[in-house]
Amino acid sequence: MIENAVYSPVLVITLAALATYASRLLGAFLSGRLTTASPIVDWITCVTYALLAGLVVRMIWMPIGTLAQTPDWWRFAAAASGLIVFMISRKNVGLGVLAGSLVLMGLSWSA
Repeated sequence: MIENAVYSPVLVITLAALATYASRLLGAFLSGRLTTASPIVDWITCVTYALLAGLVVRMIWMPIGTLAQTPDWWRFAAAASGLIVFMISRKNVGLGVLAGSLVLMGLSWSA
Protein backbone atom coordinates (compact mmCIF):
# COMPACT_ATOMS: atom_id res chain seq x y z
CA MET A 1 0.00 0.00 0.00
CA ILE A 2 1.26 3.47 -0.86
CA GLU A 3 1.87 5.78 2.06
CA ASN A 4 0.21 9.18 2.25
CA ALA A 5 3.64 10.85 2.27
CA VAL A 6 3.95 10.14 -1.45
CA TYR A 7 1.00 12.45 -2.10
CA SER A 8 2.16 15.29 0.12
CA PRO A 9 1.10 18.74 -1.10
CA VAL A 10 4.72 19.89 -1.35
CA LEU A 11 5.61 17.01 -3.67
CA VAL A 12 2.53 17.52 -5.84
CA ILE A 13 3.14 21.27 -6.15
CA THR A 14 6.83 20.71 -6.92
CA LEU A 15 6.06 18.18 -9.66
CA ALA A 16 3.40 20.44 -11.15
CA ALA A 17 5.81 23.39 -11.14
CA LEU A 18 8.53 21.31 -12.81
CA ALA A 19 6.14 20.17 -15.53
CA THR A 20 4.91 23.73 -16.10
CA TYR A 21 8.34 25.31 -16.26
CA ALA A 22 9.78 22.49 -18.39
CA SER A 23 7.09 23.05 -21.03
CA ARG A 24 7.63 26.81 -20.89
CA LEU A 25 11.38 26.34 -21.30
CA LEU A 26 10.83 24.06 -24.29
CA GLY A 27 8.44 26.62 -25.75
CA ALA A 28 10.99 29.40 -25.31
CA PHE A 29 13.66 27.36 -27.09
CA LEU A 30 11.37 26.34 -29.95
CA SER A 31 9.60 29.68 -30.42
CA GLY A 32 12.26 31.06 -32.73
CA ARG A 33 12.47 27.88 -34.78
CA LEU A 34 8.78 27.35 -35.52
CA THR A 35 6.64 29.29 -37.93
CA THR A 36 2.91 29.73 -37.43
CA ALA A 37 2.29 27.84 -40.67
CA SER A 38 4.13 24.69 -39.57
CA PRO A 39 2.27 21.39 -39.16
CA ILE A 40 3.39 21.12 -35.53
CA VAL A 41 1.76 24.44 -34.64
CA ASP A 42 -1.41 23.36 -36.45
CA TRP A 43 -1.44 20.11 -34.48
CA ILE A 44 -0.89 21.92 -31.16
CA THR A 45 -3.71 24.32 -32.02
CA CYS A 46 -6.08 21.44 -32.78
CA VAL A 47 -5.17 19.61 -29.57
CA THR A 48 -5.65 22.80 -27.55
CA TYR A 49 -9.10 23.42 -29.02
CA ALA A 50 -10.07 19.77 -28.47
CA LEU A 51 -9.01 19.89 -24.82
CA LEU A 52 -10.88 23.13 -24.24
CA ALA A 53 -14.01 21.79 -25.94
CA GLY A 54 -13.81 18.62 -23.87
CA LEU A 55 -13.55 20.56 -20.63
CA VAL A 56 -16.47 22.81 -21.53
CA VAL A 57 -18.67 19.85 -22.46
CA ARG A 58 -17.69 18.06 -19.26
CA MET A 59 -18.64 21.13 -17.20
CA ILE A 60 -22.05 21.22 -18.87
CA TRP A 61 -22.87 17.49 -18.99
CA MET A 62 -21.04 16.12 -15.93
CA PRO A 63 -20.30 18.99 -13.54
CA ILE A 64 -18.73 18.55 -10.14
CA GLY A 65 -18.92 20.63 -6.99
CA THR A 66 -21.41 23.45 -6.72
CA LEU A 67 -22.15 23.44 -10.43
CA ALA A 68 -23.49 19.88 -10.09
CA GLN A 69 -26.23 21.21 -7.83
CA THR A 70 -27.69 23.40 -10.57
CA PRO A 71 -30.44 22.05 -12.83
CA ASP A 72 -29.31 20.82 -16.23
CA TRP A 73 -31.41 23.31 -18.13
CA TRP A 74 -29.67 26.22 -16.34
CA ARG A 75 -26.30 25.06 -17.63
CA PHE A 76 -27.68 24.47 -21.13
CA ALA A 77 -29.37 27.90 -21.18
CA ALA A 78 -26.18 29.61 -20.04
CA ALA A 79 -24.09 27.77 -22.64
CA ALA A 80 -26.60 28.53 -25.41
CA SER A 81 -26.79 32.21 -24.51
CA GLY A 82 -23.02 32.44 -24.38
CA LEU A 83 -22.76 30.80 -27.80
CA ILE A 84 -25.39 33.12 -29.29
CA VAL A 85 -23.67 36.23 -27.95
CA PHE A 86 -20.33 34.87 -29.15
CA MET A 87 -21.68 34.49 -32.69
CA ILE A 88 -23.53 37.83 -32.72
CA SER A 89 -20.53 39.76 -31.36
CA ARG A 90 -18.26 38.69 -34.24
CA LYS A 91 -16.76 35.83 -32.21
CA ASN A 92 -15.78 37.86 -29.16
CA VAL A 93 -14.93 35.23 -26.54
CA GLY A 94 -15.05 37.66 -23.64
CA LEU A 95 -18.60 38.77 -24.39
CA GLY A 96 -19.74 35.17 -24.86
CA VAL A 97 -18.29 34.09 -21.53
CA LEU A 98 -19.72 37.16 -19.83
CA ALA A 99 -23.19 36.49 -21.26
CA GLY A 100 -23.18 32.84 -20.26
CA SER A 101 -21.95 33.70 -16.77
CA LEU A 102 -24.57 36.39 -16.31
CA VAL A 103 -27.36 34.07 -17.44
CA LEU A 104 -26.22 31.36 -15.02
CA MET A 105 -25.90 33.89 -12.19
CA GLY A 106 -29.33 35.33 -13.00
CA LEU A 107 -30.96 31.90 -13.00
CA SER A 108 -29.31 30.93 -9.72
CA TRP A 109 -30.20 34.28 -8.14
CA SER A 110 -33.90 33.83 -8.94
CA ALA A 111 -34.02 30.42 -7.29
